[in-house]
Amino acid sequence: MKKNSKKKFDDIYKRAGKYFVKLLKVMHKLYSKNGCPWDRTQTHKSLLKFLYEEVDEFNFAVKARNYENMKEEIGDILLQVVFHCEIALTKGKFDILEVIKSLIDKLIRRHPHVFGNEKCYTKKDVMKIWKKIKEKEKEEK
Repeated sequence: MKKNSKKKFDDIYKRAGKYFVKLLKVMHKLYSKNGCPWDRTQTHKSLLKFLYEEVDEFNFAVKARNYENMKEEIGDILLQVVFHCEIALTKGKFDILEVIKSLIDKLIRRHPHVFGNEKCYTKKDVMKIWKKIKEKEKEEK
């Protein structure tokens, strides 16, 4: 990694927590009793059409190689994730921390060639391991 790239990543890591907490607080306020009347009425089901729409819009931005639009649309997808987590939190089902921890665990578990002792030299090797791990996870459920 280039020295400037490492410095940029270090700066992002230092600031990410503050911005993420602010995002969670904004979403919590929007969904709260004194928040937005429209947001408060939303459910997981009512938001699905917006999630699909945002994914489609991101898809078009990627195909157009429009990075400014990609930034906006991926932000809209992140909004959907945070919104669904806020709804689930209010219902006592799960919260954003559980989602993040589950994702981290999955990424580490499915990349034993990076975080463990497995050896992979090609994309094909990676896909074989990924498929094997996914099948094992399904069996365990």
